[in-house]
Amino acid sequence: MQNFDDPDDGLKKTLFDLKETIRDTVATPVHKAGWPFIIGFALASILLSFVWDGFAAIGLVLTLWCVYFFRDPVRAVPLREGLLVSPADGRVTAITEGCALPRELRAPSDMDQDDGDYTRISIFLSVFDVHVNRVPIAGHIRKVVYKPGLFLNAGNERASFENERCAALISLPNGRTVGVVQIAGLIARRILCDLKEDTDVKTGERYGIIRFGSRVDVYLPEGVAPLCGVGQKMIGGESILADLSSSESARAFQPV
Repeated sequence: MQNFDDPDDGLKKTLFDLKETIRDTVATPVHKAGWPFIIGFALASILLSFVWDGFAAIGLVLTLWCVYFFRDPVRAVPLREGLLVSPADGRVTAITEGCALPRELRAPSDMDQDDGDYTRISIFLSVFDVHVNRVPIAGHIRKVVYKPGLFLNAGNERASFENERCAALISLPNGRTVGVVQIAGLIARRILCDLKEDTDVKTGERYGIIRFGSRVDVYLPEGVAPLCGVGQKMIGGESILADLSSSESARAFQPV
């Protein structure tokens, strides 16, 4: 039995934890969108090493950072009907009730309505979060719209409507709809979305990636209470944002 009051045992545990962290990071799959960057940095590092050895060290750090940024870990996705999971890793920065869908997802008759019955959950992804996006709930992709725009800070309220984004509308078997929007941020300048209109999707399946810091908004239909809170850390494909089959009211959260 280990005695963690013993400095030697404490050091062994620290080294073991560090080894496990490195192993998990290195062994994690990489998203296909990351390989051009990884290979590019690796080749540049080799070439620049002939100029100065320091460039090789800098290039190695940047190459490893690219591997880390584009990591695509396996997730344990909850499969019960009605559960809506987070489409992204990151922190919940806002939960806004009484929202309308983005204009690009609205029906023609709703174009002039600025208020609506949806609840918007905004999730901010830092450059240290996994940036692979996942489908929040199983359904049918009714609409996918890419919208050019600005590159405001992703934490800005205006980013939902003014930034470059890719929005998708998911129809559910019960007739409800869920909106999910990938939003480019101040640093993020490239959104990749693999969703196709008129196709079926499953909860938690990968559908895209946003490069280098961003935000994802989820629009819950009327009568669905969020089960997450502002400041809470989300894990894409695992953390539950809402339960469409539950009548539970919104949960209260308190930082401790």
